[in-house]
Amino acid sequence: MRRTMKFAAAGAAAALALGACAPAADEAAGGGGGGEESDVAVEVGMITSITGPLAAYGATYQQGFEAGLDYATDGTGEIEGVDLEIEWVDDQGNPDTAVQQARTMIGEGTDVIAGSAASGVAVAVAEQAAQNETLFLSGPAATDALTGVNDQTFRSGRQTIQDVSTAATFLEDVDGAKIVVFGQDNAFGQGNVSSVEAVLGAEGAEVEPILVPEDATEFTPFAQQILSAEADMVFVAWAGATTGAMWEALSQQQVLEDTTVVTGLADRASYQAYGPGSGDIQFLNHYFPGATDNEASQAMDSFLDENGYEPDLFTVDGFVAAQMLVHAIEEGQGDTPAMIDALEGWTFDSVKGELTVRPEDHALIQPMFQVKLVDQDGEWVPELIETADAEAVAPPVAGE
Repeated sequence: MRRTMKFAAAGAAAALALGACAPAADEAAGGGGGGEESDVAVEVGMITSITGPLAAYGATYQQGFEAGLDYATDGTGEIEGVDLEIEWVDDQGNPDTAVQQARTMIGEGTDVIAGSAASGVAVAVAEQAAQNETLFLSGPAATDALTGVNDQTFRSGRQTIQDVSTAATFLEDVDGAKIVVFGQDNAFGQGNVSSVEAVLGAEGAEVEPILVPEDATEFTPFAQQILSAEADMVFVAWAGATTGAMWEALSQQQVLEDTTVVTGLADRASYQAYGPGSGDIQFLNHYFPGATDNEASQAMDSFLDENGYEPDLFTVDGFVAAQMLVHAIEEGQGDTPAMIDALEGWTFDSVKGELTVRPEDHALIQPMFQVKLVDQDGEWVPELIETADAEAVAPPVAGE
């Protein structure tokens, strides 16, 4: 096998980030295959955020992908009998840019597209995959719209409904519970209200939204409104510059002490952002460093450490993408229908534990985590409370 790695000009940062992982020049020229001709050539286009607002997510995805490729190929980075070419390009988080990149790559013979960190990008690229009958392995993008969207699209991360279902595990009984969704009055906040209503409302919960104008800077009245609601759980969906002030208001008004407050634990950079009440918040989580201890997680951590990186929220999405890619190519040899057949229903062990690609709609069935932050030498660090069973937090089958 001859494996080559290419980086588009717009993705120069990725070349620097992954330089330690790229093959040596003689290997790229065919040294790794002993000079023998490969049976089949497979081109893979990795379209992800290398710059832009989600650049940090794109970076950890790339690092995880390299670790996963190393693991899935027993340390060789090679697939027997396959001439594998991987090219990374920067979509900058822009759907229009990603669509143009996908069209160009597919037109030049690319067999597989992977990598989307932004939901808008993922939806746009999924459409291109269907139109051109190209396998698409989406990355950290969490939009539920990808599940079941077409035969060609799979995902290597979790989706929003799995987050919401994990939040429900903090309740003894969803049926009859009152849930306040506290967020900003924008698409993000409204989307979370819709998801909670669709998932937990369907299970008998009473859902009350408390949405705050985006330009608000004083959150005490809203904290008092939450207390007055006397909810069984408060689901917080918040992003942006006012995050710290919002959490401070909830802490000062004793919302965190008197109510079960649940929110998502994001990447390492967020751990210190929840203020003095951090220990009173319940966190749902896709992945955090140390969440699991198995063969795959140990291999990932070892690879990252050797290359000067640290595991983070979306490192596992890259790792899983590499496992899926290798399995699809080994079984399908670059033929799209054959690669789809190989992935549908596939159960495999990864960093988070056992994962299954649901054949009906390509949802990735996976465990999730309950987490708390604990004070360790003056810094907040995550600690596992409980692992949520994969089937218990699985999304409903799309279209049913």
